[in-house]
Amino acid sequence: MAKPDPQSFFQLDPPVSPEALEAGRLLFAQKCEFMLSVAHLDQLPEPDPEAPRTEVCFAGRSNVGKSSLINALTGRKILARASNTPGRTQQLNFFDLGEKVWLVDLPGYGYAQAPKDLVDRWQKVLKAYLRGRQSLRRVFVLIDSRHGVKAVDHEILDMLDKAAVSFQVVLTKTDKISRTALEEVVVQVKAELGRHATSYPEIISTSSETGKGLPELRAAIEKLTRG
Repeated sequence: MAKPDPQSFFQLDPPVSPEALEAGRLLFAQKCEFMLSVAHLDQLPEPDPEAPRTEVCFAGRSNVGKSSLINALTGRKILARASNTPGRTQQLNFFDLGEKVWLVDLPGYGYAQAPKDLVDRWQKVLKAYLRGRQSLRRVFVLIDSRHGVKAVDHEILDMLDKAAVSFQVVLTKTDKISRTALEEVVVQVKAELGRHATSYPEIISTSSETGKGLPELRAAIEKLTRG
């Protein structure tokens, strides 16, 4: 029996139409600018009822490739800044896309070298944000395809369940692993998603280097802007 094509795991049901892909492209062709960094919840921007924004955020372990993904999605090389320095990205960074969408880059979690008090502060802000942000439509949880779901990822997924926040898994760096390894990771991630009530069942496989999966992710975000 022939081995299944791992790409079949990433076919959305129904598949993404050319029209949806084009709508996603047009959305992300608009101007995207850094808006502000938030260290405390009282600094969060208030939704404007006269000009509502769709709010989505990106979460993931440190060095999972969040900044690279945001830059690739928006076509901006240094919109989101990556860093290997523990604790440098301690804030929620908001980006305004075409005055329609707020993209939020959450602090990376699970950095073993970060001081405990810093980690505790991150967790408190993150939990409060996730539980109390009514304008937040979806959390995209980035999982490094080379490693799959780790213990520290279980914590954020459980947190999202408790906060009743919808989340969707985005695999990153899929250009760096073999086809067989990718199959195994997808099976593992799907099994994990079965444990979570708020998980969105469709996985999006991406590569910031090759552009794989970016049109589908843009389309998924554009769809959220339509209710």
